Amino acid sequence: MRVVFLNSLEKKEDRKISCAAQVWIGEEDGIWRMGWNEVKDEEEQEHIWYEGVSWSEMLHVYRHRLVMKLSEGFRPVIEGIWDEKEDLHGRGMTAQKLVCYSELNGNEPLYLELCSWRRKKASSERKVPYLIASNRLLRLISVFCPQTMEELLQLPGFGENKAKEYGMELLEMTQVIERTTSFPLDWALLELDEETFRSWLYKQKEAKFRAEMEKFTTRRNVLEYINEGLCVEQIAIRAGIERREAVELLEDLEKDGYNTDHLIETELKEMPDGEQVAVWKAYEEMGDTFLKPVLQRVYGQEAAEGSNLEKLYERLRLIRIRYRRQRESVRSAG
Repeated sequence: MRVVFLNSLEKKEDRKISCAAQVWIGEEDGIWRMGWNEVKDEEEQEHIWYEGVSWSEMLHVYRHRLVMKLSEGFRPVIEGIWDEKEDLHGRGMTAQKLVCYSELNGNEPLYLELCSWRRKKASSERKVPYLIASNRLLRLISVFCPQTMEELLQLPGFGENKAKEYGMELLEMTQVIERTTSFPLDWALLELDEETFRSWLYKQKEAKFRAEMEKFTTRRNVLEYINEGLCVEQIAIRAGIERREAVELLEDLEKDGYNTDHLIETELKEMPDGEQVAVWKAYEEMGDTFLKPVLQRVYGQEAAEGSNLEKLYERLRLIRIRYRRQRESVRSAG
């Protein structure tokens, strides 16, 4: 096997190396292999992270698995193992450090009270809870317990508009709490250990890269299912996703040059030709950016509010794939 990448890492405890490791990538006869060799207490263990033909898939696995190790405390002996160097004192890090501190030093009773308030507020205002306040913002409020509007506005993510809407209600909950800290919050930045913060940052990346890897894997599986001749319902079940997600993924695959026409033809067999023509004409007249106007044009306002809505939107998406493909072909020919 030809090794094309190798780097060493160390994990320290009390400033002494407690564990050493190497991450490596090799290639042989078109097969990529990637692994992690770890030495602890003079015993070496090898873990194969990836073996396959896809360089792109391997990179997704590499980023996710490596960032897990970095979040555990491993650090590269030689810079370059990562595609970016963390500037822990750079612009924008203050907000991240305050979020980190709040997550590591939680005030669970007040946090749960704030969550209960948000749930009731979302229900009464018919809003998604996140639009009222994110979990992170509620964590910040629960840990730092602002007592005035000025202090509330010092929290990352809490702006003037949110202060006008919910500031007084939040202060009613925090002002009854006896706190031992004060504003401004420079003291929190000083208390936060740099290595602890770095590991926390890597944990945030881990969640992000895990989601990206899962998305990549789902995409690859869906392509295999399409080649097997499965229908949308079967693809959704095998991939473990909602039917709507499967159709939206078909749109993404078409944008990237994959032909899904056979599957689309199968799915549209039950749709009357006249209905398909009406949708096509609506796209020509109204454009294909937004689906709702096309839905209302073809099916009317009453149908657009009916129980069959998901099925109608699915048909619109499938025909839009064909419409965009033909439009692109005309442009290329021109």
